[in-house]
Amino acid sequence: MKKQTALNLTAHLILMAGAVSMILPFLWTVSTSLKQLSEVFVFPPKPFGQELRWDNYWHIADRFPFGVYFLNSLKITVIIVIAQLITSSMAGFVFARLRFKGRDTLFALYLATMMVPAQVMMIPNFIVMRHYNLVDTHWSLVLPALVSAFGTFLLRQFFMTVPAALEDAAKMDGCTPFGMYWRIFVPLSQPAMATLGVFVFMGSWNDFLAPLVYINSQEKMTLPLGLASMQGMYSTDWPVLMAGTVITMIPLIVIFLLAQDFFIKGVTLSGLKGE
Repeated sequence: MKKQTALNLTAHLILMAGAVSMILPFLWTVSTSLKQLSEVFVFPPKPFGQELRWDNYWHIADRFPFGVYFLNSLKITVIIVIAQLITSSMAGFVFARLRFKGRDTLFALYLATMMVPAQVMMIPNFIVMRHYNLVDTHWSLVLPALVSAFGTFLLRQFFMTVPAALEDAAKMDGCTPFGMYWRIFVPLSQPAMATLGVFVFMGSWNDFLAPLVYINSQEKMTLPLGLASMQGMYSTDWPVLMAGTVITMIPLIVIFLLAQDFFIKGVTLSGLKGE
């Protein structure tokens, strides 16, 4: 009993330390967004300045095309999320339920693409995009992200947990493979789909490297690239920049809060294997 109590206490202390280390940068970002520029680098640091400068949030649109960055990120992210939910669910259904020669080998080769770092594929992708005159367009960000090996793997694992009796009953009723996918597996896969949607939304919304490589025009920049462009060569308005960062984080927090029940259930069930 004493050993188990000590282990539980140690685990809770480690988790608390991890939680504090992750929430402190967020709190400091919010704190900096409410200060004057002269109060940002004072020592010893203070959590808040003499007064809360809420006007920093209003100054973002005055100094930078923040709304354009936001809409660009939203458009690209929504397209990528919808596309990956469709392609990953269809591919996951095929690899989980349809039987054909070479299925497992093809799936293993598809998963092997996850072992290739994205940075390695950046130059070949850039050459392809330049060949088709897609550089400095949003298509250069959308097209490479329409499919996902991770999303296919995640949904395949979930589809394998669906009882075979449902599939057999659908076949007896004359349901086609696409009918089974659309009428049975998609409605049952809401937790896994929500989980994948959260992952894809976070990855696309926070992506900085791809826009940095492909996008040159300011009116086509996404939020991460736009925020980086707010840093001046000699001076930076850090409170306004942190205010933009806080606004950038709000959609991620809202999406997670709305999907957290499905997210937790999806992560749990996607690791199980059905009969």
